[in-house]
Amino acid sequence: MLPLTASRTGRPLRLLCVGAHSDDIEIGCGGLILSLLRRSSAVDVTWVVFSGSTTRQAEAKRAADLFLKRAHHKRIILHSFRDGFFPYDPGVKDAVEALKSVNPDVVLTHYRDDRHQDHRVLSDLAWNTFRDHLVLEYEIPKYDGDLGAPNFFVPLDRRAAERKIAHLAKAFGTQRGKHWFDDATFLGLMRLRGMECRAPDGLAEAFYARKVVLDVD
Repeated sequence: MLPLTASRTGRPLRLLCVGAHSDDIEIGCGGLILSLLRRSSAVDVTWVVFSGSTTRQAEAKRAADLFLKRAHHKRIILHSFRDGFFPYDPGVKDAVEALKSVNPDVVLTHYRDDRHQDHRVLSDLAWNTFRDHLVLEYEIPKYDGDLGAPNFFVPLDRRAAERKIAHLAKAFGTQRGKHWFDDATFLGLMRLRGMECRAPDGLAEAFYARKVVLDVD
């Protein structure tokens, strides 16, 4: 498969990563982030997690520090909205609106058709707020069985995939007892997506890109 290669000069690439829960960003696009930062330190990252107890917020902070070690600049925002109740809390919209000043080049958020209501709310709000930006929707494997057919693939080398899995295991001790939270799940999904895009190392993350503009100048 022929790749689309993007390069940027003059200023750092600005990423906005949005997750409903601690571990969402890492699971959905951790490999992409690690790969970008390994190739260039000229990346500014705003990392926003919208829910979590004190313990879960501590895990989110630890994970963000692991994934963003090489970032040119990082800004970590941890909210404490009630898990599972985003559709009923107007403060969630206010918090997303407050991110407009980031003016990101790429917004990484949840898949719009995800069965978790918090995930869907953040995806919709991201599209409502960042109407002139590249929005990539990542996927989260879980019991609902709502994985779809993404159309945007990021091949990963084995090193990035292994680091992603290692960081997840190190940061999220509260999740290790869940039946789906294990190395086999994360590697299996990356292997499936890598097969679909013929990734050189057989591994990839996949996203939904609903609107993409190609600048040929």
